[in-house]
Amino acid sequence: MHAFRPLLRKSLFNLFAATLAVGALVVPRAVNAEALLLIEADSGKVLQAENATIPWYPASVTKIMTAYVTLKAVKDGKITLDTLLTVSPTAASQSPSKMGLRPGTQLTVDNALKMMMVKSANDMAVVLAEGLGGSIDGFSVMMNDTAKKLGMTQTNYVNPNGLPADGHVTSARDLGILARSFLRDLPEYEYFVHIPAIRFGKRITPNFNKLIGRYPGADGFKTGFICASGYNLVASATRNGRRLIAVVLGANSGTARAVKAAQLLERGFSQDNLSWLRPSLGTVENLVPVDASPPNLREEMCGGHRKHPASDDDDALIATNGSGSTSLTGGEAKVTFFTAGLQPPLMKASDLMASAAEAVEPVVVYTGPTRTGAALVAAVAADADQQATPKVRGKKSRVAKKPDAGSEAKTAAAKPDATAKSDAKSAAKPAASKHAAARPAENKPVANKPAADKAAASGDQAAKPAKPKAATKPASKPAPNNS
Repeated sequence: MHAFRPLLRKSLFNLFAATLAVGALVVPRAVNAEALLLIEADSGKVLQAENATIPWYPASVTKIMTAYVTLKAVKDGKITLDTLLTVSPTAASQSPSKMGLRPGTQLTVDNALKMMMVKSANDMAVVLAEGLGGSIDGFSVMMNDTAKKLGMTQTNYVNPNGLPADGHVTSARDLGILARSFLRDLPEYEYFVHIPAIRFGKRITPNFNKLIGRYPGADGFKTGFICASGYNLVASATRNGRRLIAVVLGANSGTARAVKAAQLLERGFSQDNLSWLRPSLGTVENLVPVDASPPNLREEMCGGHRKHPASDDDDALIATNGSGSTSLTGGEAKVTFFTAGLQPPLMKASDLMASAAEAVEPVVVYTGPTRTGAALVAAVAADADQQATPKVRGKKSRVAKKPDAGSEAKTAAAKPDATAKSDAKSAAKPAASKHAAARPAENKPVANKPAADKAAASGDQAAKPAKPKAATKPASKPAPNNS
């Protein structure tokens, strides 16, 4: 009997491979549907890949590279987490999602990183870029040099936050390589990719990555959205010492990308005993790039059929198309396995993502230099007082609205964070964090967020008045990048 086992395995393998090949020929997948990738963090082994080497607009997952370059500089001793950076007019002019700090405000590298990775603050990405590279262009060169060294052959960066820009592209393959490199090269700074929430003054902002605090073992990374890219997510999770990385590009809502990532991760964690049944897909570095233009999902993601404006802070489970139908890849499908009936899931992925996140103490962020104890309490109170300052009402300036300026949380900029009603008392008593970065009392934060966000909500060049017709004229071409 044992003599026939190798033959049985070979026959099953050939049958499985043939089925996949026939399916690919008979029902070709639409290139612009989505890109999926699941890999092992340690080995780089590919467990699932679908459109993984199709070029894609990265949106705010760009900030994984911004954080990598910044933290590599910290590790190499070029800067420290306590290094003070200054918000420039260029940084302050970035589109939402952003912190809304005024030009001249200072804050530490540590706090800028936390704000960027949790709130996906586009202004903080530029603050870091200018602090390290001297300018957005200078830092982009550093990002591209790093991408080349890591083997990210399909990636080109134009800015540090992923806002729309010609030539700003990546792929699921390259994002998998970047996530692996981050975990391998910067294990001591891994904390920055799985902070569940931050508290700035009186406002609490949860991480846009809905897996954190909901999916068992979730421990990183970053979300992204612009109209042209759809909803993107790089996510990691660990179980029984085994860590997987899932990449989802082009999902149709914020929750849908989280559900799809949870499905991928669940499949990966459940397939150990069936690995011999599946053909080897090699390692992520060996995936062959496809020479093509990135799909433009602007109409699908931001067209008139959507009932609500699309943004990275999207609670909708499934976005519907014009006919009201839904996509199976949108996320309501149950968590399934490669071999049906292996074991039933404890909870549908959609139910898991809809549940409340695990209660945690938000990490305190603030402006100014690093402080501790009473000085830290005073700095946080100063930020809270600044937010409480009444907004000066004046004439509304007309500004042109960039069609694709839908960065990480377009809607989040127009309204307070979900838990903004936290009382001042709790805001004044922050819990100590691993990398608490403090701010100077003399450098009072100037984050008049309501005023800044109101100006930013109409585009990333809020200071420039728009021509009357420019505000309503649709874009003639897709915006290549997001934030």
